[in-house]
Amino acid sequence: MSTLSADMSKPLKITIAGVRGVVGETLTPRMLVNFSQAFGTYVGPGRVLVSRDTRASGRMVQPCVWSGLTATGCEVVDLGICPTPALQLAVQQSEASGGIAITAGHNEAQWNALKFCREDGIYLNPKQAEELLNAYHQMQFTRARWDQLHPVGRDETAAARHLDAIREDVDVEAIRGAELTVAVDCTNGACSAYSPGFLESIGCRVVAINDDPELPFPHEPRPTPDNLSQLRALVAAAGADVGFAHDADGDRLGIVTETGDAPGEEYTICLATEMVLGRGDEGPVVTNLSTTMAVDDIAAKHGREVVRSGVGQVFVAESALNYGASVAGEGSGGIVFPRINYAQDSIAAMAHIINLMADRARPISQLVDETPDYYIEKREIACPPQRAYSVLEELRREIDATWAEEMNLDDGIRLTGRDRWVHVRVSMTEPIIRVITEARARGLAIDLADAYVRQVERLV
Repeated sequence: MSTLSADMSKPLKITIAGVRGVVGETLTPRMLVNFSQAFGTYVGPGRVLVSRDTRASGRMVQPCVWSGLTATGCEVVDLGICPTPALQLAVQQSEASGGIAITAGHNEAQWNALKFCREDGIYLNPKQAEELLNAYHQMQFTRARWDQLHPVGRDETAAARHLDAIREDVDVEAIRGAELTVAVDCTNGACSAYSPGFLESIGCRVVAINDDPELPFPHEPRPTPDNLSQLRALVAAAGADVGFAHDADGDRLGIVTETGDAPGEEYTICLATEMVLGRGDEGPVVTNLSTTMAVDDIAAKHGREVVRSGVGQVFVAESALNYGASVAGEGSGGIVFPRINYAQDSIAAMAHIINLMADRARPISQLVDETPDYYIEKREIACPPQRAYSVLEELRREIDATWAEEMNLDDGIRLTGRDRWVHVRVSMTEPIIRVITEARARGLAIDLADAYVRQVERLV
């Protein structure tokens, strides 16, 4: 993995997750063109699909990406503003060589990023990403002749095809029969033009906020409980049966119950897993090392195993593909439904949770209460990227956890005991080290988080 950074006020992240930075500071037009040329060189001449979210900076980033790809002889097809999983499905269903999503996902508005996917619609894995980075650093790009430069094409139907695929994977008649009122916060992001209409098409009464893609994000586009105050108020005012919140590009989903509670993103994967396993889909459940143990309990109830991967969509998606998973996802609210494609998909997650409500004929609050009860604590410590991995190595040498029955070093440091776990890892998307803990008892999870945060802060 290669990680570069300016100072902490001007961050730039170049990792296997792509390149992301602050527009006007570290994410420059030259860098965007060069990375796009590197990707065009890496995939070779062929068709490359490009999408973006609603960030204002997308208007600058998009033509840079088109230019870089076109310069290498690629045929660019623009999907416009649409959810990233729609791009990934379009790549999978076509003969495209790959795709680029212009989005910084859950990051705030000043950030933007390029996410690269291969011909099957899955993001580049670490080996492939290293090859792309080598092409970028060597700056020896394919250069097409003047008569090999293709015009930019358009595909305005990718998002509609994506929604059709989701409708085919859920029981629309059952959902219609439930006559649910659904509140949705689109964060003025890529789902704004699609999510409310999709919900109406499957028979829901819809009340939507922040569904104008021309407006800025009304709050941080990460669907965590702290960012769901507007949605909670909307659920109460509308008497909605459930509320959902998308992130900026449509891969993560947050939930609000009819009582106004925001239980946390971990419940997105729990409820989606219950839905998929309950209808009998074959295969194990795939999740990452930072996701709640409640997933293991749900899988065991249905006689399924759990496979844990590193954190990040590519690790989860590749594991889901390799193990033939029934469902996969992360505790951040990003869920993969292999019957649709291998992308984290907030609209698909929303549809499956509504389907679960319809099938069980129970309110969302009761379904949340029936989920195995654990307490998870998530902390962040600012750390310069060039220092982060040294901090983890020093922490590993110092660890003396007699309660831990297992230490996993696949992605940072994960210590697992009978009734608790701790995961310390470097973020691939932000200049921070994450500390995540979980236990049956709230106090134990908090105490563990406090202890490891203190250790990390001392080493930073």
